Amino acid sequence: MVVGAGSMKATEVAFLLQSVPLWEEVCQKMCRLLGYVSLRPESFADAVGEKLPEFISLSSVHCDGWGVATFDHAASKSHLTRAPETAQGSNSFAETISKTKTDGALLHLRWATSGIPVSENNTHPFISHGYSFIHNGAIHPATALDSDISDKYKSEIKGETDSERYFYFVLTEIEKHGLVEGVISAVRKIKGKYDFSSINAMLMTESHFITICEHDPARKPGWAVEGYYDLFYKFDEGDLVVASSGWDQTGWKNLPNHHVLVVDRATLKQQVLAL
Repeated sequence: MVVGAGSMKATEVAFLLQSVPLWEEVCQKMCRLLGYVSLRPESFADAVGEKLPEFISLSSVHCDGWGVATFDHAASKSHLTRAPETAQGSNSFAETISKTKTDGALLHLRWATSGIPVSENNTHPFISHGYSFIHNGAIHPATALDSDISDKYKSEIKGETDSERYFYFVLTEIEKHGLVEGVISAVRKIKGKYDFSSINAMLMTESHFITICEHDPARKPGWAVEGYYDLFYKFDEGDLVVASSGWDQTGWKNLPNHHVLVVDRATLKQQVLAL
């Protein structure tokens, strides 16, 4: 943690958002997902540390929307703020990041799949029934999972993305098998039946923070460096942070592909399970 980092003002965050490298430099640093849980309320800056502006600057490439879902451990549902705009230069984003203080949050910077509109309904995170969710990658076609989503959840789909459908498919499986087994079941079924590049995702509830690492490294974008879909996490006595690759994560641990990280929010106890 960074002592005093939580006191950053919206104007300071806005300045940092303007201080980004050229596109040619940014395309060598990829980032999509970030989430943290902690034993006490803290800001993104507290949890992530001094490299947070570097993470945020990647929105100059992942520029099709941003979203933040906060989920206090004592609460029963998430609070969602999102917009189909570039985080860089967004006053709303700067204010949200500077004012967020919670013991659980997800942050998503969207780079839209070709053919899927940039709109609020297609912007992550997605929240429902005490769950919040973010995803990177693509499942082809976007409607592939429709027949496997229960009618209870199918009626809640508002956008056109594969990601929202992935979320409701995970909830369908959780309802059948319980939280952890439901997540694992959903991933295994997608692996066995569907075409995808990556189904990396983060799911947060009032009791757990779950990160899925499942992707095909060979299907990264042609311009991307090796490790495009890799996920890393860091843990200290008070918080745990997980994020996509593409920025300075010196000292962080790699979450192996084909595994899921399960964190108990009450204790921050971790399990890494094979998928």
